[in-house]
Amino acid sequence: MLTSIRPSSVRRYRAVARLLLKHGRADLLRAADLDRALLGEELDWDALEGDPQGLAADLESLGPTFVKLGQLLSTRSDLLPLPYLEALARLQDHVEPVPWGEVEEVLERELGVKVSKAFTSFQTEPIASASLGQVHRADLRDGTEVAVKVQRPGIRRTILEDLEAFDAMAKVVDKHTETGRRYAFHDLLEEFRRTLIRELDYRREARNMTRLGESLAAYGRITVPDAVRDFTTSRVLTMHYVHGAKVTALSDLERIDLDGAGLAEELAEAYIHSILVDGFFHADPHPGNVLVTEDRRLALIDLGMVARIDPRLREGLLRLIVAVTSGEGFEAARLALQLGHPLEDFDEDRFRRQVADLVGLFEERAIAEVNVGRAVMELARRAAEAGLRPAPELALLGKTMLQVNEIGVHLDPDFTPNEVVGRQARVVLRRHVLHSVSPGGLVSSALEANELIQRMPGRLNRLFQLLLRNELGIKLDVFDETLLFHNLQKIANRIALGLILAALIVGAALMMRVETDFIILGYPGIAMILFLLAAACGFVLVVNILVQDYWQERGLGRRRHR
Repeated sequence: MLTSIRPSSVRRYRAVARLLLKHGRADLLRAADLDRALLGEELDWDALEGDPQGLAADLESLGPTFVKLGQLLSTRSDLLPLPYLEALARLQDHVEPVPWGEVEEVLERELGVKVSKAFTSFQTEPIASASLGQVHRADLRDGTEVAVKVQRPGIRRTILEDLEAFDAMAKVVDKHTETGRRYAFHDLLEEFRRTLIRELDYRREARNMTRLGESLAAYGRITVPDAVRDFTTSRVLTMHYVHGAKVTALSDLERIDLDGAGLAEELAEAYIHSILVDGFFHADPHPGNVLVTEDRRLALIDLGMVARIDPRLREGLLRLIVAVTSGEGFEAARLALQLGHPLEDFDEDRFRRQVADLVGLFEERAIAEVNVGRAVMELARRAAEAGLRPAPELALLGKTMLQVNEIGVHLDPDFTPNEVVGRQARVVLRRHVLHSVSPGGLVSSALEANELIQRMPGRLNRLFQLLLRNELGIKLDVFDETLLFHNLQKIANRIALGLILAALIVGAALMMRVETDFIILGYPGIAMILFLLAAACGFVLVVNILVQDYWQERGLGRRRHR
């Protein structure tokens, strides 16, 4: 139980406790013995569970920290059912604006000059007001129209107090409940703390705007407003003003002159590029953060919440999207397993069956009815049910694509993202494969092969020593002598061919420095022939391995189901 409750935090403790009770998690309070300590009253353990929209509304009413917590929970399909995830993904906060006098004080303290000196005009009435800050329209001395976002006075102190209350409760729940031990709420809170603290620094948001604008430069109908660095601090963000309206405010008449289908398709393509190519994307693209400009483009605003994906994870997510949109259930399960962390009670057979059934359902339905974001979030949820903790990036990808789909529907009621996302994912995958066989990729492979060859004698020497001392052992759960020697022969053949290819690549790389009159594409001819021969043999080897392994895994899968 809580041993030290700060009087100033009692209200927050009680708010969290009532939230858990109302929305069906009273078991956490009861198991941790927190009911009397927090509420000071008898609880009705058969209390009605809250509905998804009710949870979103309750979080909005409790303030900025709870709103941001709800947005983070919208990416955790292992904690909440899909209807809750969808409701929280749309979570936005709208609060009363701060009086102009307080805003002016923050502006002058942060910028170091009077408002009248920095701006020729400044509208005291905000054009948008949220829990972290509010936005005003203004004009700089050079005539540039800008939007100025000013952080609410005292909001940092409020958030830090809320985080302290959350931290105390998370530690107790993790220590005293099975649910806490399974889902590690304190670790979730630490991730939330880092995200929220970063979002409070408007200088970071300015850098996000610059980077995302550069990333999406190839998409002519997607724009990101530029930040004005000289008028930006940790609490004040000044950016170029965008003339436009939110996609949620479009009327049927306005859609007539708008290429909604084209905009929705380009937005989906841009997000796939940001996620799977750059690994840096806007992680909160709800419809309120997307404007339709006067020149019929889409402007992405409010970039405080962004996400980054490690290059190794990008390829896994890319292949997973291709598998889901292609209806390959077995492959989708295999890839999701690689992206997750199995718990002690993980049931792999159950997980593979559930994913195969899920992807099969999408395959049977018309392609226009499939929502990729929903499919990915449902896949992550089923992984959690089977005892596989999904990678956070998986649920974040699903949540982001779900919001992109919602924006697309506002632009074009007939928008269906599955075909667009699947096609764009295949384009990215082809580029990835072509890059791996480019001259740069071949040189990289040559260097890796050279390192392998240098280390091979020592490793073979240790292997032979173990063989001579009869200390080499192989542990097999089921011994099939014929299958074993057959597989060992395949492995030996592949290793031998791999060494030959490595030698060809290394030899070609060395011959690149030999001057000769025989030239192909500007390079020494013999070296290029060796490179092309190695590339062709390598391609055949890779295809052979993939095809054989695929049919072998399918055969093993059929035997398991029997």
